[in-house]
Amino acid sequence: MIEIKNLCKSFDDKEVLKNISTVFEDGKTNLIIGQSGSGKTVLMKNLVGLLEPTSGEILYDGRDFVSMTKHEKVMMRREMGMIFQSAALFDSQTVLENVMFPLDMFSNMNLRERTRRAMDCLDRVNLVGAEKKYPGEISGGMQKRVAIARAIALNPKYLFCDEPNSGLDPKTSLVIDELLSSITHDSKITTIINTHDMNSVTTIGENIVFIYEGN
Repeated sequence: MIEIKNLCKSFDDKEVLKNISTVFEDGKTNLIIGQSGSGKTVLMKNLVGLLEPTSGEILYDGRDFVSMTKHEKVMMRREMGMIFQSAALFDSQTVLENVMFPLDMFSNMNLRERTRRAMDCLDRVNLVGAEKKYPGEISGGMQKRVAIARAIALNPKYLFCDEPNSGLDPKTSLVIDELLSSITHDSKITTIINTHDMNSVTTIGENIVFIYEGN
């Protein structure tokens, strides 16, 4: 469970997050919704440590992420998977190499084990057969699925998704939603999704956090 207590974030004299308290539930798809500029992306960046809150607590199963040392935060991030809005794949690497990247960086597996794990993740997102292709050779929806495979490679406890359906057609968006939902429940991950897509809210949203003007 991720619990936020009295979280505030200001940039100079502009208060973006205003005393937010909420809970993201274990093993569920937790959605953060709100208009552009409402503060939802700033909230997610605080959750993963890309921004430092002005005040407040972010508790991961009772562990306060805000007060952790730099080393403790690095260790904590190994429990997190992140899917960026643009997919953020490495253009010069194949699909397989992209999925293996976090394994190369953070696991103690040998090459055979890393390759097997990456292929298992590609199988999970129905992309076996595309492993030798480069990001520029596959569709936007396939790129998002590669990003999901990469995000789950290290078996994260928490999965963060920033506008995963951005730029996708409705049919492909539904595929991504169903994939995220099934991975959440099959692996018992705590998933947090920033979205504008109201179809996502009605189809996979189990716990909804609505932000309006930082509240």
